[in-house]
Amino acid sequence: MENLRILYVTTSSKQQARDIGSVLVKNKLCACVNIIDGMESLYWWNGEVQSDNECVLLVKTTQEMVPKVTQSIKSHHSYDVPCVISLPLSVKEGNADYLNWLRDSVAG
Repeated sequence: MENLRILYVTTSSKQQARDIGSVLVKNKLCACVNIIDGMESLYWWNGEVQSDNECVLLVKTTQEMVPKVTQSIKSHHSYDVPCVISLPLSVKEGNADYLNWLRDSVAG
């Protein structure tokens, strides 16, 4: 179970998260995405602190797919520098059926 990953991605809107998530799932780059709307972000951009409402997209995939998922997100994203962070999903316990489904649902 060591090769599972969750990618943390921010988007400008729920619709953009849906659009990107749909591409990822349809192309079997991931097993599932979760969309969390209503986040406020404070960040530095162009030398100033910015504040925006954003949406979080959690992408469940495998380590091997991270480069392809990242490239797909970048090619469908509106931001110049989209946030795509891969977090290891080091699972010690949990629903083995779900974890097997997750791994088996990703192409390759």
